[in-house]
Amino acid sequence: MSTPKELRYSEEHEWVKVEGEKVRIGITDFAQHELGDIVFVELPEIGDEVSADEPFGSVESVKTVSELYAPVSGKIVEINEDLSDNPEFVNESPYEKAWMIVVEVSDNSELDKLMTAEQYEEMINE
Repeated sequence: MSTPKELRYSEEHEWVKVEGEKVRIGITDFAQHELGDIVFVELPEIGDEVSADEPFGSVESVKTVSELYAPVSGKIVEINEDLSDNPEFVNESPYEKAWMIVVEVSDNSELDKLMTAEQYEEMINE
């Protein structure tokens, strides 16, 4: 399973890519593997506010429905429209094609609470 070193990770299996004042968020390779074939992705609207550790959407697989949890707080400035027609991107390309939302971060200190790739790998290997 891949865990790109340049990303940060949450305990809820979301990845975060810092892009200046914004962050791009998706679910990890580990998470999509555990969920199985993704058949539906529900995302919030542009302009919605998200709060760290609170649900912002969900992914539905053939096995289950799982909440998506925001790793940081802020305002959604972009959503990945491609996922409504192509939920399988989450399985095929969790870090490239299947990013979910872009958030303008309201509290940069929340980024410091996220795990490095090494810490995340330790957590999922326990």
